[in-house]
Formats: sequence, C-alpha cells, structure tokens
Amino acid sequence: MDTGTFRGIITGILIIAFIGLTLWAYSKRRHKDFEEAKNLPFADEDDAAANRDTSASRETDSRHDRGDRNT
Repeated sequence: MDTGTFRGIITGILIIAFIGLTLWAYSKRRHKDFEEAKNLPFADEDDAAANRDTSASRETDSRHDRGDRNT
C-alpha cells in the first residue's frame, strides 16, 4: 500500500464520519435536546448572578487581607 492509497482511505473515512455526524446533529430526534441546551445559559440567571457577585466580593476581600498581612 503506497502513500496515495493510504491518504485516500483516510479521506474516505473522514468524509463518512463527517456525513454521519452531520446527520446525527440535524436529526429530528436530537432537536428537543438541542433546544434545551440552547436555553441553558438563560436558566436560573438570577441565581448565577448572585453567586458571581458574592464570589467576586470574597476575592476582593481576600486580596485586601493578604495585603494587610504583608505590611
């Protein structure tokens, strides 16, 4: 088997994998799952914002504490 044949086989396998993945991603059975995943960033955004704000204030407090210890 020479290099050209090997490259042709690999190209064929990759084309088949690409077509299979595309058919899987756009199948009607997956539509519901992708609709849920599409809306995940907007779910519980009030809780996420509250968690982000408290973690940021904790980080600021710990930076100030470290500065006080070093002086």
